[in-house]
Amino acid sequence: MDHPRVVAPSQKLRWSGQTDRGRIRANNEDAFLGLRFDAQQVDHLGKTGEAPLGTTDFVFAVSDGMGGARAGEFASRITIDKVTRLLPRSFRQSAIGIEAGFTEVLEELFSQVHRALLFLGRSDEECAGMGSTLSLCWFTPGWMYYAHIGDSRIYYLPAARGLETHPLRQLTHDDTHVGWLLRNGQINEFQARTHPRRSVLQKALGAGNQFVDPQVGAVAYEPGDRFILCTDGVVDGLHDERLSEILLHPPVGGEEPNPAFRLVEAAVENSGKDNTTAVVVEMV
Repeated sequence: MDHPRVVAPSQKLRWSGQTDRGRIRANNEDAFLGLRFDAQQVDHLGKTGEAPLGTTDFVFAVSDGMGGARAGEFASRITIDKVTRLLPRSFRQSAIGIEAGFTEVLEELFSQVHRALLFLGRSDEECAGMGSTLSLCWFTPGWMYYAHIGDSRIYYLPAARGLETHPLRQLTHDDTHVGWLLRNGQINEFQARTHPRRSVLQKALGAGNQFVDPQVGAVAYEPGDRFILCTDGVVDGLHDERLSEILLHPPVGGEEPNPAFRLVEAAVENSGKDNTTAVVVEMV
């Protein structure tokens, strides 16, 4: 791939995932995914776990579907299924000497998901206009590659090092006009959160869009770093500062609920107007 695969022998990652339909929606159009794969096999991960990095790669993703009737729920499941089948193929190709950069692999993955959703949207009246967001993190030894489209988010919470604090960073851009206004300083966070068109997407997979242009990037991680993938239900219920606080200050005493559960629980309690999904990955 684009970067050397270097990792300490003891390097592990720990993950947790949780989804909730919220307090208003009748069904859950969100979906999340955890995979571990190498050149021989693909393993689906449970909601929580810990595993070493080295000979296998890991992928985590969240998706928020949209469409009439149950088409949104269908769209998010199709999106996750495509990731499951297509991304491990690139690992196998690399193993036999067919090299491709992570940007090329992820852009092709998003393009194939997009084409699949467009095809189904055109061939089934009940699925007309179906679409999906997708935020994906691909962990290889030493590097996390990500790709994104829509208004789900990927956050990076670095470990405190020396006198540094924990500066939460939103790695992805919200593909909405309101997100563009916020990034360009024309509105503040409060105005963005209360804007009547904050959920109107400019980019998504499927949904009748002619082209797909995902945001793609990479982060070199270190022990103690955390990555959060979440749908807009979490964003609606939790400000960034509160999100950091929940992760950095787990409850004292008793059995600790997993981090993703705590984020989703708090977001639903504060809002709950939308489906709410989070995946938290920590380098240990």
